[in-house]
Amino acid sequence: MTSPTSLTLVELQRALAQRELSSLEIVQAELARIEREEPKLHAFLHVAAERALHQAAEADKRRAASDGPPPALLGIPIAVKDVLSVEGMPCTCGSRILEGYRPPYTATSVRRLERAGAIVIGKTNTDEFAMGSSTENSAYGVTHNPWDLDRVPGGSSGGSAAAVAARLAPAALGTDTGGSVRQPASFCGVTGLKTTYGRISRYGLVAFASSLDTVGAFGRTAADTAELFKVMAGRDFADATSADVPLKFGAYGVADRPLDGIRVGVPVEYFIKGIQPEVEQAVRKGIALFEQMGAELHEVSLPHSEYALPVYYIIAPAEASANLARYDGVRYTRRAEADRMWDVFFRTRGRNFGAEVTRRIMLGTYALSAGYHDAYYGQAQKVRTLIRRDFEKAFEQVDMLAAPTSPNTAFVIGAHEGDPLAMYLEDVFTLPANLAGLPGISFNAGFDDNGLPIGMQVIGPHFREDLLLHAVDSFQAVTDWHLKEPSV
Repeated sequence: MTSPTSLTLVELQRALAQRELSSLEIVQAELARIEREEPKLHAFLHVAAERALHQAAEADKRRAASDGPPPALLGIPIAVKDVLSVEGMPCTCGSRILEGYRPPYTATSVRRLERAGAIVIGKTNTDEFAMGSSTENSAYGVTHNPWDLDRVPGGSSGGSAAAVAARLAPAALGTDTGGSVRQPASFCGVTGLKTTYGRISRYGLVAFASSLDTVGAFGRTAADTAELFKVMAGRDFADATSADVPLKFGAYGVADRPLDGIRVGVPVEYFIKGIQPEVEQAVRKGIALFEQMGAELHEVSLPHSEYALPVYYIIAPAEASANLARYDGVRYTRRAEADRMWDVFFRTRGRNFGAEVTRRIMLGTYALSAGYHDAYYGQAQKVRTLIRRDFEKAFEQVDMLAAPTSPNTAFVIGAHEGDPLAMYLEDVFTLPANLAGLPGISFNAGFDDNGLPIGMQVIGPHFREDLLLHAVDSFQAVTDWHLKEPSV
């Protein structure tokens, strides 16, 4: 029989419903694969083996005793990025300053999945406080890309992307503040859904940049991510920024031309000088495939996209400097001892924050300081509005946008060491959607000459995840890039 680890989330749902597999068999298979492959990858920071096995056995009992349809995700194991709280499990955010912290509550997104029957099999590695594009900034070590162990998996949700790509979990949660779901999905050859800002509650997500943070999902297919999305989405009174907008999943097109009538915009600013030629070729082929499935192609312009990078690296560090002020050694953080109160603060933060987090706190503090607030943070917010208006104008002409996820495939570990700007440029195609609060999905559109996955993304208007999921699902129905498995 086919190993449970080779099945997608949707296939596992079907196998459980037809009694071809038990939840216990699935979890045991995933744990055995984690034990075998994890030493090479370092995708997890914590594996909750005993808890997962116990919950799997309970899920099987519940399914056997039920007369009606069970919850949608009953008995399905998932991995969770270690910036989302799960009651009783470690939550380090990839930082020494939270070493030993176990939250007394569970994030709304995770809690909704657990209520639907999902089993959290472990917490995945992340750049410290989700600040990074490679998962090299974790205080607990680098995660390796399953397609090439000498390369990064992307970041900051690199652990979750690597876990799904290596078949250590059928699906996983990540967060996307500037591309941290889509970019690692691109590098690892999986499907990564970034949701509209406010679509999924941020309650229980350790804050990085509060006006940009979103919870997202990884799966091998668009259908996998949709199963998680449908459960997590919705209003949460514990998060004042969550939106009360109903989900809609309608019928589109016909079987042989599923994208009939859908207008796809191709932004000229996303095909820039310096992009890896194989990436551009693969994405343009993917866009042509959309046209073959009935979509209408239109060239569009997002003229203020060139300012997205500097705008993001003013706004995000400014918000991070405020959010991370709470880590002072007084409450739940690792504490450095000293005789005077201020020395406790200084030593705790100085010794336990990594270099990238320190850099962003300093940038943000400067941007918010007296005499500079209007010139930097205030001006950045004005340009952010211009970026959002560019998208609004584009969506008057088209229904969604298609573009590369990253300008290149996965780079070698250490390639950008000592060059923060080169690292920041890895997110040049993902940042604009975060600044505008828009949904997007990255999916595999081919491989380069080194056998590394090439990511393509589609971006839609606010709360149109349904349209994006339909487009990617249609793409994956006629291609097999997403079915390829890394050698690890």
